[in-house]
Amino acid sequence: MSIYDETDNDEHPMLRKLINLGLFLLAQGVAVILIAFVALLVSFVPSWSATSEQAGLLQPGEARSGTLFLKDDGATTEALRLGIDVDITVSGPTLRARVTQVFRNPTKNWVEATYVYPMATNGAVDTLKMVVGDRVIVGDIKERQQARVIYEQARRDGQKAALTEQERPNIFTNSVANIGPGETVLVQIEYQEPVHQSGNEYSLRVPLVVGPRYNPAPIVQSVDFRPDGSGWGAAKTDPVPDRDRISPPVLDPAKNPPVNPTSITVRLQGGFALGEVKSHHHAVKIESPDNATRIVRLADDTVPADRDFELTWKPAAEKAPSVGLFREHVGDADYLLAFVTPPSIEQATQKPLPREVVFVIDNSGSMGGTSIIQAKASLNYALARLQPNDRFNVIRFDDTMDVLFTTSVPADIEHVRQATAFVDALQARGGTEMVPAMRAALTDSLGDTSMVRQVVFLTDGAIGNEQQLFETITAMRGRSRIFMVGIGSAPNTYLMTRASELGRGAFTHIGSVEQVEERMRSLFAKLENPAVTGLSARFSDASADITPAIIPDVYRDEPLVLAAKLDKLSGSLEIKGRVGDRPWSVTLPLQNAAEGKGLSKLWANRKIGDAEVARTMHQMNPEDADKAILRLALEHQIVTRLTSLVAVDKTPGRPEGEPLKLSELPINLPSGWDFEKVFGERPQQVPTQLRERHADASGQPAARRPTPAAADTIRLPKTATSAELKMIAGLIVLLLSLVLFVFNRRQPLLTDAG
Repeated sequence: MSIYDETDNDEHPMLRKLINLGLFLLAQGVAVILIAFVALLVSFVPSWSATSEQAGLLQPGEARSGTLFLKDDGATTEALRLGIDVDITVSGPTLRARVTQVFRNPTKNWVEATYVYPMATNGAVDTLKMVVGDRVIVGDIKERQQARVIYEQARRDGQKAALTEQERPNIFTNSVANIGPGETVLVQIEYQEPVHQSGNEYSLRVPLVVGPRYNPAPIVQSVDFRPDGSGWGAAKTDPVPDRDRISPPVLDPAKNPPVNPTSITVRLQGGFALGEVKSHHHAVKIESPDNATRIVRLADDTVPADRDFELTWKPAAEKAPSVGLFREHVGDADYLLAFVTPPSIEQATQKPLPREVVFVIDNSGSMGGTSIIQAKASLNYALARLQPNDRFNVIRFDDTMDVLFTTSVPADIEHVRQATAFVDALQARGGTEMVPAMRAALTDSLGDTSMVRQVVFLTDGAIGNEQQLFETITAMRGRSRIFMVGIGSAPNTYLMTRASELGRGAFTHIGSVEQVEERMRSLFAKLENPAVTGLSARFSDASADITPAIIPDVYRDEPLVLAAKLDKLSGSLEIKGRVGDRPWSVTLPLQNAAEGKGLSKLWANRKIGDAEVARTMHQMNPEDADKAILRLALEHQIVTRLTSLVAVDKTPGRPEGEPLKLSELPINLPSGWDFEKVFGERPQQVPTQLRERHADASGQPAARRPTPAAADTIRLPKTATSAELKMIAGLIVLLLSLVLFVFNRRQPLLTDAG
């Protein structure tokens, strides 16, 4: 029978008292232990949740808006925030841009920030300033390897330092070392660029995002080394040896808010009375201080850095000036920049020759979203413009390729209908193997010299192996002329302009569906009319170094742009050529040249471009080309692939022994791109890491380093108790309450025992 049974009250009273007293004391002790255990468990919940492998998953969208996160050895911290301010002054034929990048460190660590950002293809970067508090540190141009050594030494010594390096003419990398907890560092970069002119329209483009690049997998040949030392060596061929440096992490827009807010101001002084001024992809507000000046700002103050900014303007008169001549005196030399637009080609009496046109359309994953819509609409417009005496073919490519017809066919109704149906059925997917498609397009199977042969190549240019494409064009162009059509919100303009230059054609950009008809009409005006050929330039008195050294043909509404370094500013410049079947010439007196700004930088930058082209075309060996590039870059203080800008604050900031963490800042996906088409379908399981820029030719993601802050879903420490732990704590409290309840009922027994 139980010791708690009321019928046993008369038996062994002393024993019962002692047992009840012991149980009471034991219950009190158990209660104290349970309460302490619950308190201890609750106090450790946040730390346990943050470190346990079973920790819950927190979507980035659950964090406060605009917050970025970086993973570092399994831990997740808030990333540096980046803001960008672009300030541009247009002075007649040139513009000067100042790009200010703001790095703020909200963490408790000393960090190094690395940011990949786009640059204007023809921009000459010449200035770097780092602003820390009230100190301004100005950068110096050094040979690339030397600049890197200086930066790394400052980084190790705890000094703040900034390094600007060129990865491509339109891709730069900024590194900023030793940003302290809570500190803000400003990095300013300045560049000079010529204004672009086409017919009656002038324009500038500000790239704001680096589109993800498809990087073909390297070809690796490996062999065994024998222990006796007589084995073979190993060889590796990589078409994109710097793939990591041009592949920043990219945020999935479905799971992350936009980052890198950007403000833009353009002070437009065209040099003539201005007519229409238009921003094609961003809402703007425009002030008009006078008839030749406009101040253009973003209507929303800031925009996400996810698409290029494009501004165009026209003169108030019906036609733009057909000739422009500008000068600048620097050191002991004069620099000249000349713009000459030949007369309208309709004045020529020669009947246009029949054409063979090969259309190439990119339907890779990066063309997903609105880009493939623009490309298909553009190609269908082009097919409808073909003339009955033309011949044509269509090639489509991703990481595979299809050629529609065995050889070029007549542009009759049936063949055009077949081509239109073929284009309409295209879908964006896969990698971007551009080189095989270019080879196929340049293969001249007809060999009919009575026809003008033209290649129209529609793509966003999102590849990292540009040099392979350039070498293919150089080797196979023959009599073909290549017209590149850039598609989408952030095309690779470096690839487009260099490919069209090597292919003796022209570059057209289509940034939205609304621009398709207008831009394709302008392109066909070039395709359907003969180029101005046989161009030459000669100075009557001055000794001149002219760029480009070999003057290319120009097309309808395209100006001939010449830059020259002169020993004296006297005499005249005579330009000759043929417009159709007629000779044409123009003479420009040099004393009438207007003052220009930054012309020496533009001349040097174009000479560097000439050396790169000569190297590609094997007109200069690599060593001589590099010597010429390095000499020009150091003399004119320009960033190139061989030179960099470095700025160091001599005052140490990071305490000795304090660790330094690397923060690789992510970027937005370009507007209109489809994340899943580029990186593959989102897996169902979490957490996930972003896949490579595109799938490789086998459809598998290419191996690369982990991409911090780029996961669709990331683990973050949680600061609240989880529901499971709350339930456990609740059960313990209930058990405690039950024990106390039972012993409270036994209280009278203890009283009686007393």
